[in-house]
Amino acid sequence: MKTRIVDDEARDRLIRWLRRRMEEFGITTEALAASIAEDRRYPPLYRDARGNEWNGQGEMPSWLRAAQNAGVDPAFFRIEAKPAAPAPVIGAEPKPGADDARQLDLFA
Repeated sequence: MKTRIVDDEARDRLIRWLRRRMEEFGITTEALAASIAEDRRYPPLYRDARGNEWNGQGEMPSWLRAAQNAGVDPAFFRIEAKPAAPAPVIGAEPKPGADDARQLDLFA
């Protein structure tokens, strides 16, 4: 959920509501901060077109479960790991056109 609250009054109401819920369930700000830090240790593995993400920890989220129930393989939403760029060879001559993206052979 990546909605931004632009109305200051609405933001303040939301903060008050969150504080009441935290107090109701006995959640401290320290516990909340620790939970957020824990979540950041596990980068997202799955992402849909709306920006919903899941790191593979815990129960499968409803958006991914709904897609799976509709026959979509969860692997479709898997975020591809970006391969590390190869280290440049010192003294090697660059390929002709390597600095011009229009000259790259995308099918090589």
